[in-house]
Amino acid sequence: MKHQLSWKVGGQQGEGIESTGEIFSTALNRLGYFLYGYRHFSSRIKGGHTNNKIRVSTNRVSTIADDLDILVAFDQETIDLNYHELHSDGIMIADSKFKPVKPEDTEAKLYAVPFTEMAAELGTSLMKNMVAIGATCAIIDLNPLVFAEVVKEIFGKKGETVIQKNMEAINQGYTFMQENLGNKPTPLALAQADGQQRLFMIGNDAIAFGALAAGVRIMAAYPITPASEIMEYLIDKLPELGGTVIQTEDEIAAATMAIGSNYAGTRSFTASSGPGLSLMMEAIGLSGMTEIPLVVVDTQRGGPSTGLPTKQEQSDLMAMIYGTHGEIPKVVIAPSTAEEAFYDTIEAFNIAEEYQCPVILLSDLQLSLGKQTVEPFDFDQVEIRRGKLVTDEMAQEEEKAYFKRYELTEDGVSPRVIPGTKNGIHHVTGVEHDETGKPSESPANRKQQMDKRMRKLEKLPECFPHPISAYAPYEKPDLLLVGFNSTRGAMEEAAGRLEKEGLKVNHVHIRLIHPFPSAALLPFIEAAENVLVVENNATGQLANLIKMNVGYRDKMKSLLKYDGNPFQPIQVYNGSKELLQHVYSYV
Repeated sequence: MKHQLSWKVGGQQGEGIESTGEIFSTALNRLGYFLYGYRHFSSRIKGGHTNNKIRVSTNRVSTIADDLDILVAFDQETIDLNYHELHSDGIMIADSKFKPVKPEDTEAKLYAVPFTEMAAELGTSLMKNMVAIGATCAIIDLNPLVFAEVVKEIFGKKGETVIQKNMEAINQGYTFMQENLGNKPTPLALAQADGQQRLFMIGNDAIAFGALAAGVRIMAAYPITPASEIMEYLIDKLPELGGTVIQTEDEIAAATMAIGSNYAGTRSFTASSGPGLSLMMEAIGLSGMTEIPLVVVDTQRGGPSTGLPTKQEQSDLMAMIYGTHGEIPKVVIAPSTAEEAFYDTIEAFNIAEEYQCPVILLSDLQLSLGKQTVEPFDFDQVEIRRGKLVTDEMAQEEEKAYFKRYELTEDGVSPRVIPGTKNGIHHVTGVEHDETGKPSESPANRKQQMDKRMRKLEKLPECFPHPISAYAPYEKPDLLLVGFNSTRGAMEEAAGRLEKEGLKVNHVHIRLIHPFPSAALLPFIEAAENVLVVENNATGQLANLIKMNVGYRDKMKSLLKYDGNPFQPIQVYNGSKELLQHVYSYV
């Protein structure tokens, strides 16, 4: 019995590849398996190769697998592009309609299954994905009835006949595959799961859910891959809470609308990707100058320009810190799991209001669209902090006095009022201003206001609840792995393999990118013999940030990947071994 296996379905975009993976993984999630799924898809609406790779385990998994046990192919291209991932005991099941050809250089077995033919006989070829799921059940020794509830939920509105036909498609695929396997025990039989109920979601859903928990009632956004699911989730959920999603004409309008609604006292935000964030930069500067809270989600993807809009990359890091013109206080937070994304989203809204500045929640395509098992959220951890927001009527010190919205304070944070608050009248402008908001070009005032704004974040790295996530059992490790966002799972697995070989490996994931948590990271850097920074970009942006803020340039090495694909554990493992070979003769 296998306690872990990897399954992939592939074909042309628009053939139902995503729904096949969704039905398969949803049913397994409900049985209590841990899952991690990642979709490789084209930037075209229809056509072009796409696949969905899902890892299934009786234990927690946090990234895609290196190899593949089962490949479900709806066309020959799927076999040609993906067969190399199959190990020697792997199995390919392919639609007999296209007369599948097995590559000569693989020991994996190929079974031709009449997906389309069986489905057509039941009424429509669209059900070929259900036949494929049934065939998979035979290979992993799973009762097809486990899909009954999921099928009923998906097709319930179409009537009982449609539900029955889809279940019949699953059963026919199961029976056909059983007969072809010769009714012998399969080497890919899956061990039973623990049956516990857990969440199964993409990172974008966790971000959107976190926004709801944070009290958001307005989202202004323009659709863009890979951020659109945040918008889609909230379009469905926000109206139930008296909120709304507004699709704006562009990202400039989205950012400024979010600023305006935050100024009015309603927690609001926007979400986009690299090209959209470029358009928002002036508005982010406006948030910094007017000291109006703003949360922006950036789901990184391949760039520059349109680049690789549906592929993985982590190349917005420097732009998110330094992209705005002029100097403003700004916070950049980078969760590494869907669970962290939920809690860090809530913290982003709290920080935006407490420090009255823009906060960028940095994600990447793998984290945003990769679907993973998540433990139920602890809502006792959720708190709403609104900082120096004055909600009560204020006494007027002198007749016709303006409220000191930008009052010079020791901590750099001034009192804030919602428009309409009695005696809270003040001026708001994007030009430099005095304590009441009136425009001022006085050199002395300029310095005072700049110093006030820049004081805000001096203590944030010490106050941020989890500036880094660390696994550090060794006082003097041979190697320290460092990363951010979705590289965490691959790093964890690589570290585990190296430990089994006798190496001492710590790993750290940075969650507070800016202001940089130098004091928190420094002890881990100092203790390690070697440091390997793992990131999906070509220039080592995170490594350069560490060198700038912590030092130890000579100790720092980079493992970079920027071909549009996420890191696999074996790639981090091999990169670590290559580095250590220069130091330890026994590696």
